[in-house]
Amino acid sequence: NTTIRSRLNLTRNPEGIAGADLVLDGEDITLKSVRVDGKNLKRSDYRLTQNQLIISGLPADCVVEIENTCNPETNSTLMGLYVSGGRFCTQCEAEGFRRITYYMDRPDVLSVFKVRINASRDYPYLLANGNMIESGELEGNRHYAVWEDPFPKPCYLFALVAGEFDVIEDNFITQSKRNIDLSVYVDPGDSNRALYAMDALKRSMKWDEEVYGREYDLDRFMVVGVRDFNFGAMENKGLNIFNSSLLLADGASATDLNFERIESVVAHEYFHNWTGNRITCRDWFQLCLKEGFTVFRDQQFSADQRGAAVQRIKDVIMLRRRQFAEDAGPLAHPPRPNNYIKIDNFYTATVYEKGAELARMLHTILGPDEFRKGSDYYFDTLDGTASTVEQFIECFEDACNRDLSQFLNWYKVAGTPHVKCELERYDDRALIRFTQSVPTQSESSATAPRLIPIKWQLISDTGPVTDQALTLLSEKSVELDVPLSKTIGDITLSAFQDFSAPVIVIEEKTTADLIRQMGQDPNSFTRWEAGQSIAAKLLRNLAYSIQTGIMPAVDDTLIDYCNALKATLISNEFDDAYKALILNPPSEQEIIQSLTGSDPVAIYEAREWLMRAIGEHLFDTLKDIYATRNNESEFSPSSEAAGQRALKNRALGLLTATKKAIVTPLVLGQLENATNMTDELSALSQITQLGGKRVEVSLKAFFDKWSHNPLVIDKWFMLQGTRKTFEGIEHLTKLTEHK
Repeated sequence: NTTIRSRLNLTRNPEGIAGADLVLDGEDITLKSVRVDGKNLKRSDYRLTQNQLIISGLPADCVVEIENTCNPETNSTLMGLYVSGGRFCTQCEAEGFRRITYYMDRPDVLSVFKVRINASRDYPYLLANGNMIESGELEGNRHYAVWEDPFPKPCYLFALVAGEFDVIEDNFITQSKRNIDLSVYVDPGDSNRALYAMDALKRSMKWDEEVYGREYDLDRFMVVGVRDFNFGAMENKGLNIFNSSLLLADGASATDLNFERIESVVAHEYFHNWTGNRITCRDWFQLCLKEGFTVFRDQQFSADQRGAAVQRIKDVIMLRRRQFAEDAGPLAHPPRPNNYIKIDNFYTATVYEKGAELARMLHTILGPDEFRKGSDYYFDTLDGTASTVEQFIECFEDACNRDLSQFLNWYKVAGTPHVKCELERYDDRALIRFTQSVPTQSESSATAPRLIPIKWQLISDTGPVTDQALTLLSEKSVELDVPLSKTIGDITLSAFQDFSAPVIVIEEKTTADLIRQMGQDPNSFTRWEAGQSIAAKLLRNLAYSIQTGIMPAVDDTLIDYCNALKATLISNEFDDAYKALILNPPSEQEIIQSLTGSDPVAIYEAREWLMRAIGEHLFDTLKDIYATRNNESEFSPSSEAAGQRALKNRALGLLTATKKAIVTPLVLGQLENATNMTDELSALSQITQLGGKRVEVSLKAFFDKWSHNPLVIDKWFMLQGTRKTFEGIEHLTKLTEHK
């Protein structure tokens, strides 16, 4: 049982309804007493419903004191105050604070919080938002800590943690020479595995100062890792709480993807300090404002840390798999919906990933300098307020002297726009036509044209014909007349470079056009996109052949595609991480989404056939790549080392697909000699593809080795749960019965 005493210093809103009741939210808590200006209220002085405390007749200024209790140990919702691994923890977004005490649980109610925590000495660390201003001992082996956050915040950013942790400490010197104490709290024995998170935090703080001019404002910044957490992490002011899986990593037990995710999420939650905390949401309909802008900022950070082209490709892959699918289905909704049944269901790919694309388009339309001017104005103008999407856009309009009213259509309507790109070639000029349409996917869709930024360029067999241009498609269609030299041969339109807008691009391109892009496109994203388009075309044709009983065969398109892949692999122009992405054809899911009435098994078999064909055609090149990159003496989480491992393991996967006997020793040798989890898990995955008795032996040996580490065993289950097998449901049933 936990006792909560709250003291609310209230002033009536002069713009509110005169004499209106005070209505406080509360859920699954037990009220003990209510006092107003020091006077105890009788039961008849207030109304208590299942979810509200209502007090009438309050003066314009008053102090309301409430005492209530809650039971964190039996709170299995993981919202409000609960117990995880013997430690107290909170999660208040979106409506969890009402499970702690009665309050106006809305994001536009901002207040300065002062928190005193009294607890047994069995809980040595007592943490809350802000700066610790007092601590001391109490009778009965108890102690206390007092925290004060000087910045007004909504209650969804409230945080409290109490328990025993290992802690690593560091500091950061801001651009104004202030010293910030940094602390990361983790399970006892896990402190060494939190070092990368601390490093990522310091890099995030430095980046936000350099790119956005945002300096941290409190005297200390704390991060806590807990095992049970509904969200990946939460940006509570000055006290971020993480699921341990997104905080703990070392080379032996975490993959490169884990390190990459930790870096990204640590940055995301830190960046929320300004885009979400100092400026928050007026209501939950504005969720895409704080989340979209912050996702865009963490994507920018990751691009600077790990390479712009690679990061953009990964972001677009995720966008298409999650958000485009959402837009095309019955759950389609605008980035800023007009209604919701339950706010917990509001945390969607459309709100987050598409919200980020809207911020990115704004950055593209205005350019980096003007976007920085607008964001500075946004921070300066709305600091300390709960804002709306309209206010966000208005700040950029005012700062940059631009009319962006049409851009708001992106926030209001559902569905993914389609843009048809057409190129007509004449002797001395080219005619380019861009046409947009919005398929109606839900009631909230609209056909009003959106403002779509299109980065484009013309290329030939010898390279770019024009410089990169930016066209703003504001009407249904636009035509561009581009003068050309008569001596230029065949040309190809490279449209939506860097994927400059979240649209479905409709083009009629020949294989020759796509091969030309793979070899000559100066934009790394559209070069990769061209390879994906060829592979997708191959996969669709292969699946159709398999479905109709025709044996797939090697054709000229496949040979040209493999030769283009080889040219990229042996080029010094691209890093290993990019080459690894080039070697990965579209997933079965992406092909299924692009077809109507598709056969998933045929698509699976088509992809297996294509992987084997690529492996056989590029066998010697892939074998050389594997040999030259299988030389790591000491693990490094750097982007360069991670790229080397990505390319090595991608090459090994394609070699394994050939089923050649020479590959088996490579796979077994990597599993036996791996010095990091990326290589070890990749080798184990390849063994499951090879099949035979060695599969169960290897899986058991891996489990026995790592059974003490829950995060690694999660990977072990995931590998088997996604294992490409036709054993049927029995395979998964056995896993559910595993000890």
